[in-house]
Amino acid sequence: MSESIENVDEINNDTDTEVIDNSVDEAIALYRKVREGKNKELTEKEIANIDKECEIIRNRKVITKDLQHKPVEITNKGGLIVTGPPTLTRFEKARIMGARALQLSLGAPIFIEIPKNATTSLEIAMEELKQRVIPIVIKRTLPNGDYQNIPIDQFA
Repeated sequence: MSESIENVDEINNDTDTEVIDNSVDEAIALYRKVREGKNKELTEKEIANIDKECEIIRNRKVITKDLQHKPVEITNKGGLIVTGPPTLTRFEKARIMGARALQLSLGAPIFIEIPKNATTSLEIAMEELKQRVIPIVIKRTLPNGDYQNIPIDQFA
């Protein structure tokens, strides 16, 4: 079964190479057409320059296969926040308060003394967030998949 998979990969690689070779030739033809312009007489030097530029384009390395990047956790000594701002964003605050308010409404233990003016689980969650006692970790992800897990108490 593995032999058939290897054969399929070989066939696909050959097809990809042909398609890329044709696309490079087409791109060079269009580049040449643009550089030559309409109804313009070119000198020998200009033609030589265009040929030289087309040869540079033809000799460029073409990336046919993009290697997959494996996401890695970003760790820093000293608890520095590398990904994103050093404070909680408004979206992170909203997500944390909503999740914590839901936990509290479902009977989760409270980590602070309940303020007298707090009447809802959302107000209690807001006070817990203000005191930075909620045991939640923020995961910030970069576009390439790398991420950093940041405990709430590390934010300014």
